[in-house]
Amino acid sequence: MDELSKNVKAGVEKAPHRSLLYALGITDEEMKRPFIGVISSKSEIIPGHLHLDKIAEAVKAGIRMAGGVPFEINTIGVCDGIAMNHTGMKYSLASRELIADSVEVVVRAHAFDGIVLIPNCDKIVPGMLMAAARLNIPAIVVSGGPMLAGRFRGQDSDLSKVFEAVGAVSAGMMSEDELHELEQYACPGCGSCSGMYTANTMNCLTEALGMGLPGNGTIPAVYAERIRLAKMAGMRIMDLVQKEIRPRDIMTRNAFINAFAVDMALGGSTNTVLHLTAIAHEAGVEISLEDIDRISNTVPNLCKLSPAGKYHIQDLYEAGGIQAVMAELNKKGYIDTGRFTVTGKTVGENIKGVSVRNHDVIRPVEEPYSKTGGLAILKGNLAPDGAVVKASAVSPEMMVHEGPARVFDSEDEAIDAILKGKINKGDVVVIRYEGPKGGPGMREMLSPTSALAGMGLDKDVALITDGRFSGATRGASIGHVSPEAAEGGPIAVLKDGDIISINIPERKLEVKLSDAELHERFKVWVKKEPQIKSGYLRRYAEMVTSASTGAVFKQGGM
Repeated sequence: MDELSKNVKAGVEKAPHRSLLYALGITDEEMKRPFIGVISSKSEIIPGHLHLDKIAEAVKAGIRMAGGVPFEINTIGVCDGIAMNHTGMKYSLASRELIADSVEVVVRAHAFDGIVLIPNCDKIVPGMLMAAARLNIPAIVVSGGPMLAGRFRGQDSDLSKVFEAVGAVSAGMMSEDELHELEQYACPGCGSCSGMYTANTMNCLTEALGMGLPGNGTIPAVYAERIRLAKMAGMRIMDLVQKEIRPRDIMTRNAFINAFAVDMALGGSTNTVLHLTAIAHEAGVEISLEDIDRISNTVPNLCKLSPAGKYHIQDLYEAGGIQAVMAELNKKGYIDTGRFTVTGKTVGENIKGVSVRNHDVIRPVEEPYSKTGGLAILKGNLAPDGAVVKASAVSPEMMVHEGPARVFDSEDEAIDAILKGKINKGDVVVIRYEGPKGGPGMREMLSPTSALAGMGLDKDVALITDGRFSGATRGASIGHVSPEAAEGGPIAVLKDGDIISINIPERKLEVKLSDAELHERFKVWVKKEPQIKSGYLRRYAEMVTSASTGAVFKQGGM
Protein backbone atom coordinates (compact mmCIF):
# COMPACT_ATOMS: atom_id res chain seq x y z
CA MET A 1 0.00 0.00 0.00
CA ASP A 2 1.41 3.37 -1.04
CA GLU A 3 0.04 5.84 1.50
CA LEU A 4 -0.94 9.18 -0.03
CA SER A 5 -0.98 10.65 3.47
CA LYS A 6 2.82 10.41 3.62
CA ASN A 7 2.66 13.70 1.70
CA VAL A 8 1.51 15.39 4.92
CA LYS A 9 3.17 13.33 7.66
CA ALA A 10 6.43 11.67 6.54
CA GLY A 11 9.94 13.13 6.56
CA VAL A 12 11.75 15.99 8.24
CA GLU A 13 10.28 18.55 5.86
CA LYS A 14 6.76 17.60 6.99
CA ALA A 15 7.39 18.59 10.62
CA PRO A 16 5.13 21.68 10.25
CA HIS A 17 2.37 19.50 8.86
CA ARG A 18 2.70 17.06 11.75
CA SER A 19 2.61 19.95 14.20
CA LEU A 20 -0.79 20.94 12.86
CA LEU A 21 -1.99 17.33 13.01
CA TYR A 22 -0.83 17.07 16.63
CA ALA A 23 -2.95 20.17 17.28
CA LEU A 24 -5.95 18.01 16.34
CA GLY A 25 -5.03 15.53 19.06
CA ILE A 26 -3.45 12.98 16.72
CA THR A 27 -1.07 10.60 18.51
CA ASP A 28 2.23 9.14 17.31
CA GLU A 29 0.50 5.79 16.86
CA GLU A 30 -2.25 7.31 14.69
CA MET A 31 0.38 9.11 12.63
CA LYS A 32 1.53 5.69 11.42
CA ARG A 33 -1.92 4.66 10.21
CA PRO A 34 -3.84 5.47 6.98
CA PHE A 35 -5.78 8.75 7.02
CA ILE A 36 -9.38 8.40 5.83
CA GLY A 37 -11.61 11.30 4.86
CA VAL A 38 -15.24 10.93 6.00
CA ILE A 39 -17.16 13.32 3.73
CA SER A 40 -20.68 13.98 5.00
CA SER A 41 -23.39 16.34 3.77
CA LYS A 42 -24.92 16.66 7.25
CA SER A 43 -27.12 19.73 7.64
CA GLU A 44 -30.13 20.87 9.62
CA ILE A 45 -32.23 22.06 6.66
CA ILE A 46 -32.59 18.75 4.78
CA PRO A 47 -34.59 15.88 6.38
CA GLY A 48 -32.44 13.35 4.53
CA HIS A 49 -29.31 14.82 6.10
CA LEU A 50 -30.48 15.58 9.61
CA HIS A 51 -29.08 12.35 11.04
CA LEU A 52 -25.91 12.02 8.97
CA ASP A 53 -23.78 12.90 12.01
CA LYS A 54 -24.90 9.56 13.49
CA ILE A 55 -23.95 7.77 10.26
CA ALA A 56 -20.58 9.52 10.26
CA GLU A 57 -19.91 8.50 13.88
CA ALA A 58 -20.63 4.88 12.96
CA VAL A 59 -18.36 5.10 9.91
CA LYS A 60 -15.56 6.53 12.03
CA ALA A 61 -16.02 3.71 14.56
CA GLY A 62 -15.64 1.19 11.74
CA ILE A 63 -12.50 2.90 10.44
CA ARG A 64 -10.92 2.88 13.90
CA MET A 65 -11.82 -0.78 14.43
CA ALA A 66 -10.02 -1.62 11.19
CA GLY A 67 -6.91 0.40 12.03
CA GLY A 68 -7.47 3.73 10.27
CA VAL A 69 -7.68 7.35 11.37
CA PRO A 70 -10.89 9.13 10.32
CA PHE A 71 -11.33 12.85 9.70
CA GLU A 72 -14.87 14.15 9.21
CA ILE A 73 -15.53 16.94 6.70
CA ASN A 74 -18.85 18.39 5.54
CA THR A 75 -20.07 19.55 2.15
CA ILE A 76 -23.19 21.39 1.02
CA GLY A 77 -26.56 20.09 -0.08
CA VAL A 78 -29.88 21.36 -1.44
CA CYS A 79 -33.28 19.93 -0.49
CA ASP A 80 -35.15 19.76 -3.77
CA GLY A 81 -38.52 19.72 -2.05
CA ILE A 82 -37.84 22.95 -0.18
CA ALA A 83 -36.17 24.51 -3.24
CA MET A 84 -39.06 23.54 -5.54
CA ASN A 85 -41.00 26.10 -7.64
CA HIS A 86 -38.96 29.18 -6.75
CA THR A 87 -35.54 30.56 -7.64
CA GLY A 88 -33.88 28.09 -5.27
CA MET A 89 -34.52 25.21 -7.68
CA LYS A 90 -32.19 26.81 -10.22
CA TYR A 91 -29.36 25.99 -7.82
CA SER A 92 -30.17 22.32 -7.26
CA LEU A 93 -28.61 20.62 -10.29
CA ALA A 94 -25.89 23.27 -10.33
CA SER A 95 -24.92 22.23 -6.80
CA ARG A 96 -23.85 18.82 -8.12
CA GLU A 97 -20.72 20.28 -9.71
CA LEU A 98 -19.94 22.32 -6.58
CA ILE A 99 -20.21 19.19 -4.43
CA ALA A 100 -17.90 17.22 -6.72
CA ASP A 101 -15.43 20.09 -6.79
CA SER A 102 -15.51 20.61 -3.02
CA VAL A 103 -14.82 16.92 -2.35
CA GLU A 104 -11.95 17.00 -4.83
CA VAL A 105 -10.48 20.11 -3.17
CA VAL A 106 -10.56 18.84 0.41
CA VAL A 107 -9.32 15.35 -0.44
CA ARG A 108 -6.42 16.48 -2.63
CA ALA A 109 -5.44 19.26 -0.23
CA HIS A 110 -5.17 16.90 2.74
CA ALA A 111 -3.82 13.80 1.00
CA PHE A 112 -6.26 11.23 2.33
CA ASP A 113 -5.51 7.58 1.63
CA GLY A 114 -9.20 6.78 1.13
CA ILE A 115 -12.64 8.30 1.53
CA VAL A 116 -16.04 7.30 2.83
CA LEU A 117 -18.80 9.38 1.23
CA ILE A 118 -22.01 9.98 3.20
CA PRO A 119 -24.70 11.58 1.00
CA ASN A 120 -28.47 11.40 1.01
CA CYS A 121 -30.65 13.20 -1.50
CA ASP A 122 -30.73 14.22 -5.09
CA LYS A 123 -27.59 16.01 -6.31
CA ILE A 124 -25.39 15.03 -3.38
CA VAL A 125 -25.21 11.33 -4.26
CA PRO A 126 -24.11 11.87 -7.88
CA GLY A 127 -21.87 14.79 -6.89
CA MET A 128 -19.95 12.60 -4.47
CA LEU A 129 -19.76 9.71 -6.93
CA MET A 130 -18.43 12.09 -9.59
CA ALA A 131 -15.73 13.15 -7.15
CA ALA A 132 -14.87 9.54 -6.35
CA ALA A 133 -14.46 8.73 -10.04
CA ARG A 134 -12.41 11.88 -10.63
CA LEU A 135 -10.10 11.37 -7.64
CA ASN A 136 -9.81 7.62 -8.18
CA ILE A 137 -8.55 6.83 -4.69
CA PRO A 138 -10.17 4.04 -2.63
CA ALA A 139 -13.74 5.08 -1.86
CA ILE A 140 -17.03 3.71 -0.61
CA VAL A 141 -20.48 5.29 -0.32
CA VAL A 142 -22.89 4.79 2.56
CA SER A 143 -26.06 6.86 2.37
CA GLY A 144 -28.32 8.01 5.18
CA GLY A 145 -31.12 5.78 3.93
CA PRO A 146 -34.77 6.34 3.01
CA MET A 147 -37.52 7.94 5.08
CA LEU A 148 -40.38 5.73 6.18
CA ALA A 149 -43.71 6.36 4.47
CA GLY A 150 -46.09 8.64 6.33
CA ARG A 151 -49.66 7.77 7.26
CA PHE A 152 -52.71 9.86 6.45
CA ARG A 153 -56.17 8.64 7.44
CA GLY A 154 -55.19 5.00 7.36
CA GLN A 155 -53.21 5.15 4.12
CA ASP A 156 -49.49 5.34 3.36
CA SER A 157 -48.50 8.78 2.20
CA ASP A 158 -45.42 10.69 1.03
CA LEU A 159 -44.17 14.00 -0.31
CA SER A 160 -45.62 13.52 -3.80
CA LYS A 161 -49.10 13.22 -2.26
CA VAL A 162 -48.67 16.65 -0.70
CA PHE A 163 -47.62 18.21 -4.01
CA GLU A 164 -50.61 16.58 -5.71
CA ALA A 165 -52.89 17.78 -2.92
CA VAL A 166 -52.09 21.39 -3.87
CA GLY A 167 -53.77 20.74 -7.21
CA ALA A 168 -56.65 18.97 -5.50
CA VAL A 169 -57.27 22.02 -3.29
CA SER A 170 -57.15 24.33 -6.32
CA ALA A 171 -59.72 22.11 -8.06
CA GLY A 172 -61.99 22.06 -5.01
CA MET A 173 -61.42 18.33 -4.45
CA MET A 174 -59.75 18.77 -1.01
CA SER A 175 -60.13 21.33 1.75
CA GLU A 176 -57.26 23.41 3.10
CA ASP A 177 -57.78 21.80 6.51
CA GLU A 178 -57.28 18.35 4.99
CA LEU A 179 -54.17 19.59 3.23
CA HIS A 180 -52.80 20.94 6.51
CA GLU A 181 -53.34 17.57 8.16
CA LEU A 182 -51.68 15.74 5.28
CA GLU A 183 -48.64 18.01 5.21
CA GLN A 184 -47.95 17.28 8.89
CA TYR A 185 -47.88 13.51 8.51
CA ALA A 186 -46.63 12.76 4.97
CA CYS A 187 -42.96 13.00 5.95
CA PRO A 188 -42.66 11.36 9.40
CA GLY A 189 -38.94 11.86 10.08
CA CYS A 190 -35.39 11.77 8.82
CA GLY A 191 -34.28 10.10 5.59
CA SER A 192 -34.55 10.67 1.86
CA CYS A 193 -38.21 10.99 0.78
CA SER A 194 -39.86 7.58 0.87
CA GLY A 195 -40.71 6.97 -2.80
CA MET A 196 -38.54 5.94 -5.74
CA TYR A 197 -37.65 9.57 -6.31
CA THR A 198 -34.22 10.76 -7.43
CA ALA A 199 -32.49 10.47 -4.05
CA ASN A 200 -33.53 6.89 -3.40
CA THR A 201 -33.04 5.92 -7.04
CA MET A 202 -29.44 7.15 -6.88
CA ASN A 203 -28.82 5.44 -3.53
CA CYS A 204 -30.13 2.19 -5.01
CA LEU A 205 -28.07 2.58 -8.17
CA THR A 206 -24.94 3.28 -6.11
CA GLU A 207 -25.45 -0.22 -4.74
CA ALA A 208 -26.07 -1.66 -8.22
CA LEU A 209 -22.99 0.15 -9.52
CA GLY A 210 -20.88 -1.63 -6.91
CA MET A 211 -19.90 1.48 -4.91
CA GLY A 212 -22.21 0.84 -1.93
CA LEU A 213 -22.66 -2.20 0.29
CA PRO A 214 -25.80 -4.35 -0.05
CA GLY A 215 -28.61 -2.49 1.69
CA ASN A 216 -27.23 0.96 0.91
CA GLY A 217 -30.28 1.90 -1.14
CA THR A 218 -33.11 0.44 0.93
CA ILE A 219 -32.38 0.03 4.67
CA PRO A 220 -34.59 2.70 6.30
CA ALA A 221 -32.82 5.67 7.85
CA VAL A 222 -34.20 5.01 11.34
CA TYR A 223 -33.25 1.33 11.53
CA ALA A 224 -30.28 0.21 13.65
CA GLU A 225 -29.24 -1.85 10.64
CA ARG A 226 -28.32 1.44 8.91
CA ILE A 227 -25.81 2.17 11.73
CA ARG A 228 -24.35 -1.31 11.39
CA LEU A 229 -24.05 -0.80 7.64
CA ALA A 230 -22.15 2.45 8.28
CA LYS A 231 -19.72 0.66 10.60
CA MET A 232 -19.20 -2.01 7.96
CA ALA A 233 -18.50 0.69 5.35
CA GLY A 234 -15.85 2.14 7.68
CA MET A 235 -14.21 -1.25 7.99
CA ARG A 236 -14.46 -1.97 4.26
CA ILE A 237 -12.65 1.22 3.24
CA MET A 238 -9.57 -0.01 5.10
CA ASP A 239 -9.50 -3.19 3.02
CA LEU A 240 -9.95 -1.18 -0.19
CA VAL A 241 -7.03 1.05 0.84
CA GLN A 242 -4.85 -1.92 1.76
CA LYS A 243 -5.53 -3.63 -1.57
CA GLU A 244 -5.46 -0.34 -3.54
CA ILE A 245 -8.88 -1.00 -5.08
CA ARG A 246 -10.04 2.21 -6.71
CA PRO A 247 -13.40 3.50 -8.01
CA ARG A 248 -12.46 3.11 -11.66
CA ASP A 249 -11.68 -0.56 -10.98
CA ILE A 250 -15.34 -0.88 -9.97
CA MET A 251 -17.13 1.72 -12.13
CA THR A 252 -16.50 0.10 -15.51
CA ARG A 253 -18.76 0.35 -18.54
CA ASN A 254 -20.48 -2.94 -17.66
CA ALA A 255 -21.03 -1.71 -14.10
CA PHE A 256 -22.91 1.30 -15.50
CA ILE A 257 -24.90 -1.02 -17.75
CA ASN A 258 -25.79 -3.06 -14.65
CA ALA A 259 -26.90 0.13 -12.90
CA PHE A 260 -29.11 1.19 -15.80
CA ALA A 261 -30.58 -2.32 -15.97
CA VAL A 262 -31.57 -2.05 -12.32
CA ASP A 263 -32.87 1.46 -13.01
CA MET A 264 -35.18 0.09 -15.71
CA ALA A 265 -36.41 -2.66 -13.42
CA LEU A 266 -37.12 -0.18 -10.61
CA GLY A 267 -38.75 2.47 -12.79
CA GLY A 268 -36.38 5.04 -11.32
CA SER A 269 -36.23 8.80 -11.70
CA THR A 270 -35.54 10.36 -15.10
CA ASN A 271 -32.74 12.30 -13.38
CA THR A 272 -30.64 9.14 -13.37
CA VAL A 273 -30.02 9.73 -17.08
CA LEU A 274 -28.34 13.02 -16.16
CA HIS A 275 -26.48 11.65 -13.18
CA LEU A 276 -25.21 8.25 -14.29
CA THR A 277 -23.92 9.71 -17.55
CA ALA A 278 -22.15 12.47 -15.60
CA ILE A 279 -20.54 9.94 -13.24
CA ALA A 280 -19.52 7.80 -16.22
CA HIS A 281 -17.98 10.89 -17.81
CA GLU A 282 -15.80 11.39 -14.72
CA ALA A 283 -14.84 7.71 -14.78
CA GLY A 284 -13.77 7.93 -18.42
CA VAL A 285 -16.65 5.69 -19.53
CA GLU A 286 -18.85 6.61 -22.49
CA ILE A 287 -22.57 5.99 -22.01
CA SER A 288 -24.91 7.43 -24.65
CA LEU A 289 -28.67 7.93 -24.78
CA GLU A 290 -28.69 5.19 -27.41
CA ASP A 291 -27.09 2.82 -24.89
CA ILE A 292 -29.72 3.74 -22.31
CA ASP A 293 -32.60 3.22 -24.74
CA ARG A 294 -31.16 -0.13 -25.82
CA ILE A 295 -31.14 -1.24 -22.18
CA SER A 296 -34.68 0.09 -21.74
CA ASN A 297 -35.88 -1.90 -24.75
CA THR A 298 -34.35 -5.07 -23.30
CA VAL A 299 -34.78 -5.01 -19.52
CA PRO A 300 -38.30 -5.38 -18.06
CA ASN A 301 -39.93 -3.15 -15.45
CA LEU A 302 -40.39 -5.20 -12.27
CA CYS A 303 -41.41 -2.57 -9.68
CA LYS A 304 -44.14 0.04 -9.30
CA LEU A 305 -42.93 2.17 -6.43
CA SER A 306 -44.30 5.60 -5.52
CA PRO A 307 -45.09 7.73 -7.49
CA ALA A 308 -45.81 4.98 -10.06
CA GLY A 309 -47.51 2.69 -7.54
CA LYS A 310 -48.53 2.24 -3.90
CA TYR A 311 -45.29 0.75 -2.58
CA HIS A 312 -42.43 2.63 -0.91
CA ILE A 313 -38.73 1.98 -0.33
CA GLN A 314 -39.37 0.20 2.96
CA ASP A 315 -41.50 -2.29 1.01
CA LEU A 316 -38.65 -2.82 -1.44
CA TYR A 317 -36.31 -3.36 1.52
CA GLU A 318 -38.62 -5.99 3.02
CA ALA A 319 -38.92 -7.69 -0.39
CA GLY A 320 -35.15 -8.22 -0.54
CA GLY A 321 -33.84 -4.88 -1.73
CA ILE A 322 -31.57 -4.17 -4.67
CA GLN A 323 -29.71 -7.45 -4.40
CA ALA A 324 -33.03 -9.28 -4.87
CA VAL A 325 -33.85 -7.12 -7.91
CA MET A 326 -30.44 -7.98 -9.39
CA ALA A 327 -30.89 -11.68 -8.62
CA GLU A 328 -34.28 -11.63 -10.35
CA LEU A 329 -32.84 -9.86 -13.41
CA ASN A 330 -29.97 -12.33 -13.48
CA LYS A 331 -32.39 -15.18 -14.12
CA LYS A 332 -32.62 -13.85 -17.68
CA GLY A 333 -28.97 -12.80 -17.93
CA TYR A 334 -29.60 -9.05 -17.65
CA ILE A 335 -26.80 -8.56 -15.09
CA ASP A 336 -23.04 -8.92 -15.56
CA THR A 337 -22.26 -10.92 -12.43
CA GLY A 338 -18.51 -10.69 -12.91
CA ARG A 339 -18.31 -7.02 -11.90
CA PHE A 340 -16.21 -6.32 -8.80
CA THR A 341 -17.77 -4.34 -5.91
CA VAL A 342 -16.75 -2.59 -2.68
CA THR A 343 -17.71 -5.72 -0.77
CA GLY A 344 -14.51 -7.27 -2.08
CA LYS A 345 -16.66 -9.74 -3.99
CA THR A 346 -18.26 -9.84 -7.42
CA VAL A 347 -21.91 -9.08 -8.09
CA GLY A 348 -22.47 -12.81 -8.60
CA GLU A 349 -21.02 -13.60 -5.19
CA ASN A 350 -23.10 -10.86 -3.57
CA ILE A 351 -26.40 -12.13 -4.97
CA LYS A 352 -25.71 -15.85 -4.51
CA GLY A 353 -28.60 -17.36 -2.58
CA VAL A 354 -30.60 -14.10 -2.65
CA SER A 355 -34.27 -14.34 -3.60
CA VAL A 356 -37.33 -12.09 -3.74
CA ARG A 357 -39.41 -12.21 -0.57
CA ASN A 358 -42.48 -10.44 -1.94
CA HIS A 359 -43.37 -10.81 -5.60
CA ASP A 360 -46.07 -8.15 -5.29
CA VAL A 361 -43.30 -5.59 -4.79
CA ILE A 362 -40.68 -7.14 -7.10
CA ARG A 363 -42.43 -8.93 -9.94
CA PRO A 364 -40.95 -12.18 -11.31
CA VAL A 365 -38.82 -11.48 -14.35
CA GLU A 366 -41.15 -13.73 -16.35
CA GLU A 367 -44.20 -11.67 -15.29
CA PRO A 368 -43.08 -8.01 -15.36
CA TYR A 369 -45.26 -4.93 -15.33
CA SER A 370 -43.78 -4.21 -18.73
CA LYS A 371 -41.39 -6.06 -21.03
CA THR A 372 -39.50 -2.80 -21.47
CA GLY A 373 -37.83 -0.63 -18.85
CA GLY A 374 -39.19 2.13 -16.66
CA LEU A 375 -37.50 4.92 -18.64
CA ALA A 376 -37.73 5.71 -22.35
CA ILE A 377 -35.63 7.93 -24.61
CA LEU A 378 -37.73 9.79 -27.19
CA LYS A 379 -36.48 11.47 -30.35
CA GLY A 380 -37.98 13.34 -33.27
CA ASN A 381 -38.06 16.78 -34.85
CA LEU A 382 -38.95 18.30 -31.47
CA ALA A 383 -36.06 16.58 -29.66
CA PRO A 384 -33.32 15.79 -32.20
CA ASP A 385 -30.83 14.98 -29.42
CA GLY A 386 -33.33 13.18 -27.24
CA ALA A 387 -35.80 13.54 -24.36
CA VAL A 388 -36.60 11.34 -21.36
CA VAL A 389 -39.85 10.08 -19.84
CA LYS A 390 -40.59 7.76 -16.91
CA ALA A 391 -42.75 5.41 -18.96
CA SER A 392 -43.57 3.25 -15.93
CA ALA A 393 -45.43 6.21 -14.35
CA VAL A 394 -47.46 7.10 -17.48
CA SER A 395 -51.08 5.94 -17.64
CA PRO A 396 -51.92 3.64 -20.57
CA GLU A 397 -54.19 6.33 -22.03
CA MET A 398 -51.26 8.71 -22.46
CA MET A 399 -48.65 6.36 -23.94
CA VAL A 400 -49.76 7.68 -27.32
CA HIS A 401 -51.11 11.22 -27.37
CA GLU A 402 -51.63 14.06 -29.79
CA GLY A 403 -52.78 17.53 -28.85
CA PRO A 404 -52.34 21.29 -29.16
CA ALA A 405 -49.36 22.97 -27.51
CA ARG A 406 -49.83 25.45 -24.68
CA VAL A 407 -46.47 27.20 -24.61
CA PHE A 408 -44.87 28.89 -21.58
CA ASP A 409 -41.45 30.48 -21.28
CA SER A 410 -41.01 29.51 -17.63
CA GLU A 411 -42.32 27.12 -14.99
CA ASP A 412 -43.87 30.03 -13.10
CA GLU A 413 -46.09 31.00 -16.07
CA ALA A 414 -47.18 27.37 -16.53
CA ILE A 415 -48.07 26.69 -12.90
CA ASP A 416 -50.08 29.92 -12.76
CA ALA A 417 -52.12 28.83 -15.79
CA ILE A 418 -52.63 25.32 -14.42
CA LEU A 419 -53.81 26.45 -10.98
CA LYS A 420 -56.17 28.98 -12.56
CA GLY A 421 -57.84 26.22 -14.59
CA LYS A 422 -56.62 27.46 -17.97
CA ILE A 423 -55.39 24.05 -19.19
CA ASN A 424 -57.88 21.84 -21.01
CA LYS A 425 -58.07 18.11 -21.50
CA GLY A 426 -55.96 17.04 -24.46
CA ASP A 427 -53.50 19.94 -24.17
CA VAL A 428 -49.74 19.50 -24.26
CA VAL A 429 -48.16 21.94 -21.82
CA VAL A 430 -44.76 23.10 -23.10
CA ILE A 431 -42.34 24.72 -20.63
CA ARG A 432 -39.15 26.05 -22.20
CA TYR A 433 -36.12 28.15 -21.28
CA GLU A 434 -35.71 25.96 -18.20
CA GLY A 435 -32.78 23.91 -19.52
CA PRO A 436 -29.24 23.82 -18.06
CA LYS A 437 -28.27 27.08 -19.81
CA GLY A 438 -31.67 28.70 -20.23
CA GLY A 439 -32.88 28.42 -16.64
CA PRO A 440 -30.10 28.54 -15.80
CA GLY A 441 -29.88 25.39 -13.73
CA MET A 442 -32.51 23.08 -15.29
CA ARG A 443 -35.18 23.29 -12.61
CA GLU A 444 -37.15 20.23 -11.56
CA MET A 445 -40.84 20.80 -12.15
CA LEU A 446 -42.78 18.76 -9.65
CA SER A 447 -45.35 21.48 -8.97
CA PRO A 448 -46.97 21.63 -12.44
CA THR A 449 -47.01 17.86 -12.90
CA SER A 450 -48.37 17.30 -9.40
CA ALA A 451 -50.99 20.00 -9.84
CA LEU A 452 -52.22 18.31 -13.01
CA ALA A 453 -52.30 14.94 -11.23
CA GLY A 454 -54.10 16.43 -8.23
CA MET A 455 -56.71 17.91 -10.56
CA GLY A 456 -57.24 14.52 -12.16
CA LEU A 457 -55.74 15.63 -15.48
CA ASP A 458 -52.69 13.32 -15.56
CA LYS A 459 -54.56 10.98 -17.90
CA ASP A 460 -55.55 13.80 -20.26
CA VAL A 461 -52.72 16.35 -20.35
CA ALA A 462 -49.07 15.87 -21.32
CA LEU A 463 -46.19 18.11 -20.31
CA ILE A 464 -42.88 18.53 -22.13
CA THR A 465 -39.90 20.68 -21.17
CA ASP A 466 -36.22 21.33 -21.72
CA GLY A 467 -36.04 21.35 -17.93
CA ARG A 468 -36.42 18.21 -15.84
CA PHE A 469 -38.81 16.48 -13.48
CA SER A 470 -38.59 15.29 -9.92
CA GLY A 471 -38.49 11.56 -9.33
CA ALA A 472 -41.81 12.15 -7.57
CA THR A 473 -43.45 13.04 -10.90
CA ARG A 474 -46.00 10.83 -12.58
CA GLY A 475 -47.94 11.21 -15.81
CA ALA A 476 -46.90 11.93 -19.40
CA SER A 477 -44.11 14.25 -18.31
CA ILE A 478 -41.30 14.41 -20.85
CA GLY A 479 -38.14 16.24 -19.85
CA HIS A 480 -34.57 16.94 -20.95
CA VAL A 481 -35.75 17.99 -24.43
CA SER A 482 -32.51 18.60 -26.31
CA PRO A 483 -31.28 20.87 -27.73
CA GLU A 484 -32.84 23.23 -25.19
CA ALA A 485 -34.56 26.47 -26.18
CA ALA A 486 -31.62 28.63 -25.11
CA GLU A 487 -29.40 26.68 -27.50
CA GLY A 488 -31.80 27.09 -30.40
CA GLY A 489 -33.58 23.76 -30.16
CA PRO A 490 -36.91 23.35 -32.00
CA ILE A 491 -38.79 23.75 -28.70
CA ALA A 492 -37.77 27.45 -28.87
CA VAL A 493 -40.05 28.21 -31.83
CA LEU A 494 -43.19 26.33 -30.82
CA LYS A 495 -46.43 28.33 -30.77
CA ASP A 496 -49.75 27.84 -29.04
CA GLY A 497 -51.88 25.45 -31.09
CA ASP A 498 -49.01 23.56 -32.76
CA ILE A 499 -49.92 19.89 -32.75
CA ILE A 500 -47.55 17.80 -30.63
CA SER A 501 -47.38 14.05 -31.24
CA ILE A 502 -46.13 11.74 -28.47
CA ASN A 503 -45.63 8.03 -29.04
CA ILE A 504 -43.75 6.46 -26.13
CA PRO A 505 -43.84 2.83 -27.39
CA GLU A 506 -42.28 3.99 -30.68
CA ARG A 507 -39.93 6.44 -28.87
CA LYS A 508 -41.14 9.48 -30.84
CA LEU A 509 -41.64 13.13 -29.89
CA GLU A 510 -42.63 15.36 -32.80
CA VAL A 511 -44.34 18.60 -33.72
CA LYS A 512 -46.46 18.49 -36.84
CA LEU A 513 -44.51 21.15 -38.69
CA SER A 514 -42.41 20.79 -41.81
CA ASP A 515 -38.68 21.42 -41.81
CA ALA A 516 -39.36 24.45 -43.99
CA GLU A 517 -41.81 25.93 -41.47
CA LEU A 518 -39.37 25.38 -38.60
CA HIS A 519 -36.63 27.03 -40.67
CA GLU A 520 -38.83 30.08 -41.33
CA ARG A 521 -39.64 30.46 -37.63
CA PHE A 522 -35.96 30.43 -36.70
CA LYS A 523 -35.36 33.37 -39.04
CA VAL A 524 -37.31 35.60 -36.67
CA TRP A 525 -36.44 33.83 -33.41
CA VAL A 526 -34.87 35.99 -30.70
CA LYS A 527 -33.02 34.15 -27.97
CA LYS A 528 -34.12 34.92 -24.40
CA GLU A 529 -31.45 35.88 -21.91
CA PRO A 530 -31.19 33.86 -18.65
CA GLN A 531 -33.02 35.44 -15.73
CA ILE A 532 -29.96 35.25 -13.48
CA LYS A 533 -26.86 36.91 -14.88
CA SER A 534 -24.54 37.07 -11.88
CA GLY A 535 -22.81 34.86 -9.35
CA TYR A 536 -22.39 31.12 -9.60
CA LEU A 537 -25.34 30.55 -11.95
CA ARG A 538 -23.87 32.92 -14.54
CA ARG A 539 -20.64 30.92 -14.54
CA TYR A 540 -22.63 27.69 -14.53
CA ALA A 541 -24.62 28.75 -17.62
CA GLU A 542 -21.40 29.55 -19.45
CA MET A 543 -19.82 26.15 -18.75
CA VAL A 544 -22.68 23.63 -18.67
CA THR A 545 -23.36 21.32 -21.60
CA SER A 546 -26.58 19.75 -22.87
CA ALA A 547 -28.86 17.51 -20.82
CA SER A 548 -28.26 14.86 -23.50
CA THR A 549 -24.65 14.60 -22.27
CA GLY A 550 -25.43 14.68 -18.56
CA ALA A 551 -25.26 18.49 -18.15
CA VAL A 552 -21.57 18.19 -17.29
CA PHE A 553 -19.18 21.09 -17.62
CA LYS A 554 -17.30 21.70 -20.84
CA GLN A 555 -13.88 20.10 -21.02
CA GLY A 556 -11.60 22.07 -18.76
CA GLY A 557 -14.35 23.03 -16.29
CA MET A 558 -14.89 26.49 -14.84
